[in-house]
Amino acid sequence: MALKSIIYKADLSISDMDRGYYAEHSLTIARHPSETDERMMVRVLAFAIHASETLNFAKGLSDVEEPDLWQKDYTEAIQLWVEAGQPDDRRLLKACGRSEKVVVYSYSSTSDIWWKQMNSRLDRAKNLRVMNVPAETSQALTKLAQRNMQLQCTIQDAQIWLTAGEESVQVDLETFKAEG
Repeated sequence: MALKSIIYKADLSISDMDRGYYAEHSLTIARHPSETDERMMVRVLAFAIHASETLNFAKGLSDVEEPDLWQKDYTEAIQLWVEAGQPDDRRLLKACGRSEKVVVYSYSSTSDIWWKQMNSRLDRAKNLRVMNVPAETSQALTKLAQRNMQLQCTIQDAQIWLTAGEESVQVDLETFKAEG
């Protein structure tokens, strides 16, 4: 019998002063049986960074044809494709062909090694941005994971804070590859 996804709920309050975006989102997050809390929280972080009324969690690990998050316009054209982890170059190049913009949020102690292998293969992808969540930060985000979460995300001057109750994590992203 196949294992089922574990459902998490999050009430996410976002104050993104850099974009002038202030909103409340009630999220239902399906955590794949093979997914860790760390990866799930990186997905939540990515949602908070790119939040909009049209951004949605996709099937991610459950479907190789879909990202972790995506934003589509009213014609179903993909405007934003977001991946968490260390996807291979073929997957990312295919995503760059299907979407206006692709963003990867890499996390783990092996991110530097992964990026050194991928860098030259992805150089021609002009609509790709690769960000790294330092391993200490992604592990700290794990402490915020609960089946029912009340999260606040504040973004100001490219500084990101994710807070749940008394726990707060400052996220300083590293840019591996900028668009263009």
